[in-house]
Formats: sequence, structure tokens, C-alpha cells
Amino acid sequence: MHPALLLIELGAVVLGLGLLSALAVRVGISPIPLYLLAGLAFGHGGLLPLDTSEEFIGVGAEIGVVLLLFTLGLEYTPDELVANLRHTAPVGLLDLALNAAPGAMLALWLGWGPVGALVLGGVTYISSSGIVAKLLGDLGWLGNREAPVVLSLLVFEDLAMAVYLPILTTVLAGVGVYTGAVTMAGAITAVAVVLYVALRHGRLVQGFLAGPRVGADAESGQNDEVLLLKVLGLVLLVAGIAQQLQVSAAVGAFLVGIAVSGPLAESARQLLSPLRDLFAAAFFVFFGLQIDPATLWPVAGYAVLLAAAGVLTKFATGHLAARRAGIGRFGRARAGAALVPRGEFNIVIAGLAVAAGLDTELGALAGAYVLILAMAGPLIARAVEPLLRARRRAVPADVMPAR
Repeated sequence: MHPALLLIELGAVVLGLGLLSALAVRVGISPIPLYLLAGLAFGHGGLLPLDTSEEFIGVGAEIGVVLLLFTLGLEYTPDELVANLRHTAPVGLLDLALNAAPGAMLALWLGWGPVGALVLGGVTYISSSGIVAKLLGDLGWLGNREAPVVLSLLVFEDLAMAVYLPILTTVLAGVGVYTGAVTMAGAITAVAVVLYVALRHGRLVQGFLAGPRVGADAESGQNDEVLLLKVLGLVLLVAGIAQQLQVSAAVGAFLVGIAVSGPLAESARQLLSPLRDLFAAAFFVFFGLQIDPATLWPVAGYAVLLAAAGVLTKFATGHLAARRAGIGRFGRARAGAALVPRGEFNIVIAGLAVAAGLDTELGALAGAYVLILAMAGPLIARAVEPLLRARRRAVPADVMPAR
């Protein structure tokens, strides 16, 4: 790897991502679909493959997933997490059944067997925490009554991944029943330990990270540096240990985020946001690099059908969850729309399957599915409010539904 070529390629990639992000802002969509398209264009079978920097981008992609889920965890306190999960659990289980079923059934129909059904069911189940959290902020919905409902469902889905991913990796590895049971038990124990520390001993974590008060004096810049290094180091360490124990690295990072709250969480969010955005972009580009665009066309029809089903099932989930919380029809529609995008975990699941030697069409189908909903999700969410306002103007005031 020639250092000069690496710098040139990386510089061109980062600059190109900046231009795509600017275009997305101008058009009013999420930049994620454009990042995926860029990966397709410069990956295997694309216009100009990136040979020198692909490995480096792959490492950045791993960091991107970790930082996305860590910053999402910063949005919650431990008490909020427990209370919301208790209230959301029934709808969360329905969310699992409604959204995993289309993928599982299609995999069986295509002849990919129970393992393929397990994989594709996971791909169609989970929403993109990163995209949804960004959407809520961009659209100004974080202050709405439906926002806690949406975030609670995302937490339920992310924790469900803590159980699902060890099962999936065990099945894909083809290990025996005993070895698989030990692996799963270790993974679930690791999640329980990290969750216990986050919920019961979060102050110890915060005390370790905080050190001197950030911004307390003229040396606040140095304190910011200390906090950045401590937080980033701890997140990567816990994520790596979680991954070694067959738990998702992203789940480990999310639980570290839960343990950090108050002013420290806000400081950590500000310091890590630029890194998160950079490495998250690398994550989506890297996934696109792994897909040959020629493999998307044969599965495009299936991807469109799955995407249409995914929009309907997520709308149903969000609508029901918001209704149980006593939210009006407008808020129910916003909740359903916010849950539509798919992204990081869906790609991780498909990547595990492809790496294990499953049918390569499965990876292509997952890529096309995520591409469609990563692009359509933000557009649908942005369209909901104008459509609701137009309907409000068209309906007499005395029959208008509650917000």
C-alpha cells in the first residue's frame, strides 16, 4: 500500500462524500442513499474500483456503526430506558412478528431454507436507529409526544439484536449444539453484565470519564481532549469485547451510551458527532463497495415487494404504539413514518450471512432493500406533515382528528 496513493484515494473519497452530503441537504433527503450509490459506483463491478483504500475504509466502517449506536444511547437515561421498555414490550414483540415475517417467508419461498429465513427475517425486522434518530432531529420531531414512543421501539429492536445476533452467528458458524449453547449463554451474560453496569453503576462510569470539569477553566480545550480520548477509547474497548463474546459491537456501544447521562452526555455528543458522521459515511460506502451492481437487477422486483411490505408493517407498528400512548392520529402517522428507514443493522446481518457463504443473492437483495428504504424513508417522513396539513385544511374543523 503506497502512502501517497492511499492519501490521494482517501482524500478523493472524503471530498466526494462531502459533495454528496451537500447535495442531499439541498434536495432535502438523507445522504445515506447517496453514500450507498457511491459505494456501488466505486466497488466491485463498479466504474472505478478503489483498490488502495478499501481496507482502511472497512475499519472506518466498523467504527462508524459503533459511534452511531453510542450516540443514540446518549439520548436515554437508565430510568427512561427501563420505563419505556416495560411499556413498549408488547408492541415491540408485535413489531418483531410483523416485520420479520415478510423476509422469512420470501427466503423460504426462494429456497434459501431456515437459515436464509433467519437472516432475511432479521434484515426486514429492524429499523435504522441512526437514520431515524437523525430524522427526528432534522424534522424537529424530538419535542413531539410520539418521539419517546419511536425511540423506545428503537431501543427494543436494538436490544433484540443483542439476543438475535449471537443466535445468528452460532447458526452461521454451524457449530454443535453444546458449543452453540455456550456461545449464546456467554453472549447473553455479557449483555446482562453491561446492562447492569449501565443501569446501576452509571455514576462510576461517568466519574471515570469526567475527570476534571469540562470547560471549567482556561484549559477546557485540554479537558475536552481528555474526555474525547477517554470516551472514544472506552466505547471501542467495550464494543470490541462485546464482539469477541459474539455480541454485536454496536449493542455494547449503545449500552455504554446509556451509562453516560447529564452534562457529560451532551459534551460527549458534541465531541464525537463529527467523528460519528465521518465514520458512519464510511460504513455505508463500504457496504456499497462489497456489492456488484450487476447482482441487484435480478433481485430488484423482490426488493421492491419487501420494501412495500416494510413500509406498511412499520406504519402499523408506529401507529399502534402511538395509539397505546394516547397520541392523536397525526402523531400516529408521524411515528409510523419515522420507523420506515432501514440501514446499519440490516446491512450488518446480510454481511454476516454473505461472509459465511450463504447465497450471494441474499446480500444483493438486502442491499437493494436497504437502498430503497434508506432513500424512501426520509422522503416519506418529510411528506407526512405536509399531507396532514393539507388534509386538515380540507376537513372541517369540527370533525378534525386530534393531534
